[in-house]
Amino acid sequence: MPPERRKSGRHRSSIDRLSNLPKNVINSILMRLPLQDAVITSILSKKWRYKWCSIPQLTLDDKLWEETRALLSPSIKFTKILYQILTLHSGPLTKFTLSISSLRKYLKINSLIYFLSRNDIQDLVLKFSEWNRYRLPPSFFVCSQLRHLTLQNCVICPPPAFKGFDMLNSLNLCDVTISSKLLESLISCSPLLEKLVLKISDTADHLQINAPNLRSFDFTGCIKYVSLRSVPLLSKLSIPRQKSIEESEKCDFDKFFQLLSALEHLDLANGSDQFLVTGAAEIPRRLSAPLNYLKRFNITLHGLADFFVALCLIQSSPYIQDIEMEVYCLRYYISEKLEASNEVDEVLASFTNVTLNHLRTVQLGGIEGIKVELQLIKLLLTKSPMLVRMLIDPLRGDNYDARRDKIIAATTIQRASSKANVVVSDAYEDYRDMTP
Repeated sequence: MPPERRKSGRHRSSIDRLSNLPKNVINSILMRLPLQDAVITSILSKKWRYKWCSIPQLTLDDKLWEETRALLSPSIKFTKILYQILTLHSGPLTKFTLSISSLRKYLKINSLIYFLSRNDIQDLVLKFSEWNRYRLPPSFFVCSQLRHLTLQNCVICPPPAFKGFDMLNSLNLCDVTISSKLLESLISCSPLLEKLVLKISDTADHLQINAPNLRSFDFTGCIKYVSLRSVPLLSKLSIPRQKSIEESEKCDFDKFFQLLSALEHLDLANGSDQFLVTGAAEIPRRLSAPLNYLKRFNITLHGLADFFVALCLIQSSPYIQDIEMEVYCLRYYISEKLEASNEVDEVLASFTNVTLNHLRTVQLGGIEGIKVELQLIKLLLTKSPMLVRMLIDPLRGDNYDARRDKIIAATTIQRASSKANVVVSDAYEDYRDMTP
C-alpha cells in the first residue's frame, strides 16, 4: 500500500489555553491594561464576560472619558462606570485609584467609598479637583485594612469614635483641609506608619509628629513650626522652602538634630529658615551629638547663615558620602565688609582636625566665585582623601568666563585624594566648539 500522505500544515488545537490560565495569572494580565481595555475583554467569549469583575486593583482617572467627552459629559460617563463597578465587581478590591481633577460634581462617590470599606481595601488613592474639595464620608474612616493612603484636595474630618488606621504604612496628603490637632492624631494613631508626605497649602500654627516607626518624612507647606518629637527611626528628611515663615516660631538648631540620631539622608532646600536663626552667631561650629548615620546631604544656600549651617552639618557628620549644594545669589546677601572680615576664616579654621574620610562626591551649583565659595571648595578638596568626583557649575550671566577661571584656579590646590576628578562645567562649551 502506498504510504499515508502526511497532512499539510500543523495540527490546530481546539484548547483555549488563555481562558484556562490560573485566575491569578489572568488578573495579573488584566491589571496591566487600562480599565477600559480590561472591560473590552468581556466580548472575547462567554468565559471572559465577567473576568474583569474580579480584578483586585482598579484605576479610574480622567483618561477614561477623554475620548468620549464630546459625546457624553464627564459626570454622566463617570456615573455609568461607577454603577458598573458597584454592581458587577466581585471578590476583594485591595487597590483602588480615583483621580478626577476635571470633574466638579462628585456623584455616587460616597457609595463608592462605602463599597471599598467593605472590600478590604489596602491601597487607596483619592485625587479631586482643586476647585471642589471632597469631604470624606464616615465610611472612609472604617477602612481598617488600609496600608497605603494618598489624598489630594480632600476635607478630612473624622468622627469622634475614629481611633486611627492600625495597619497604615504610608500616608501622602496633598492640599487637604485638616486641623493641626486632627493631623497630629491621624499620624500618632497610625503606629505602623513608616513614610509620611505632607504638602499643606493651608496655614497652620504648629504640628507635632509622634511616629515611632517613621523612616521617611517629606514636608512642604505653610505650617509655622514642625516638631519632630518622637521619630527615633527617621532616616530620610526633606524640608523644601516654606511659602510663609514670617510669623514662624523659632527652634533650637542643636536640639532639633538631637532627636534625629538615625538620619541618613537630609534635604534642606530652605537652608537655615527651617530653624529661624537670625544670624551665623546662632549656629554652633559642631552639633553636640554627631550625626553618625548621615550619608547624603543637600542644601540650598540663601545667605551666610545657610553657609554656616552647611559647615556645621558637614563637620558633625563623620560618615558623610555625598554633598550637594545649590547657591542662590549668595553675593547679594553677603556684604563686601563681611567678605573681608575674619568671621568665615574662624569657622573654617575649626576644620583643622577634621577629615572627611568617607566623602566621595560633591556637587556645587550656582557658584559665583566669591571668597566664601572658593574657601569651601578648597576645604572639601584638602579634607577628603576618598573623594572621587567634584562637579562645579558656575553661575551663568555677565563675566561668566572670569568667574569660571577664578573657580578653576581654586581647584588647583593640592588635593587629599589622588583620584579626585574635578569638573568645572562650561555652559557655553557647544558654542565655543563652533567658533572658528
